[in-house]
Amino acid sequence: MTKAQLLYNLLMYVNAKRRFTAQDVAYEFGVSVRTAHRYLADLGEMGVPLYTEPGRGGGYRVLDNRTLPPVLFDEEEAFAIFFAFQALTYYHSHPFDIHVGSVSRKLYAGLPEETKRKVDRLDSVLAFWSQKRTVPSPFLKEILEAASEQQLILMKYESKSVNTVREVAPLGIYATNGFWYMPAYDRAYGEIRLFRTDRMVSVERTQQPFPPQMPLPDWLERHTRQTPEAPVRLYVELTREGLRQCRSQPWLEPYIVAVTPEQGYVEMEIDRKEWEFVTQYFFRLGTSVKVMEPREMADHIRKQAHELVLHYAASDGTPPR
Repeated sequence: MTKAQLLYNLLMYVNAKRRFTAQDVAYEFGVSVRTAHRYLADLGEMGVPLYTEPGRGGGYRVLDNRTLPPVLFDEEEAFAIFFAFQALTYYHSHPFDIHVGSVSRKLYAGLPEETKRKVDRLDSVLAFWSQKRTVPSPFLKEILEAASEQQLILMKYESKSVNTVREVAPLGIYATNGFWYMPAYDRAYGEIRLFRTDRMVSVERTQQPFPPQMPLPDWLERHTRQTPEAPVRLYVELTREGLRQCRSQPWLEPYIVAVTPEQGYVEMEIDRKEWEFVTQYFFRLGTSVKVMEPREMADHIRKQAHELVLHYAASDGTPPR
């Protein structure tokens, strides 16, 4: 084994161990204790944060800000990692104490020149864009730690009229549309509720353990396929433009049936509490859709359209029909 190979393997070894002695290294790599000390000194000069603990029972310890061993990526893997970090650029807050730009620059600096040129070209034509929000979410790290250690947190949350204090057990956090969200078991209500992390005024970890409710991926899967509490059948006919518009809505897209490229329909069940939102959405689409069921939704859209006609007729003096 060459010295370079040995140092590479030693770097992986010390990152996997929190504490070790020169004798441990000597035994692991089949070298003398003196050689082990020398190789460990070489790692220190390379920037690995090693700390020497003197005295009986002492040895070496890797500081908490451990350096990861070098990993070799092929070109496609390098592209994937670089642009994954770029996707975080549009988020004001992150759950880790990192600067996304700094990480991207470090990764970019290690790429071959030809790969850098390809990254430069892709960077000008590819983006994982989310609307950039200016409101920070300063408690992401605390939430993530409490979720991973299955502990309760005490938070002050900004509600519609007043700030409320909640004792909750977070399942984790996820990001969408520029915001971070936290599904958590709310002890006061006895159920899992969804919270915007930028609306959290304060967060205190209680260190009190709480049994896990469900993994975050399971909750996300159930949340997207949630059974309505008060189901209402929705049936909407779509023109070509209606198909195009509705396909851009994640809550509608799975339920669209295209009969031909020029027409189709949506058939699904919605919750009664979502009735107003759904009505307003289809009203905005105008003649590119036609709500057939429920009839009261179609009647409400017809009434809104009539009121809109009256509103504009009154503004220009045209007598209403």
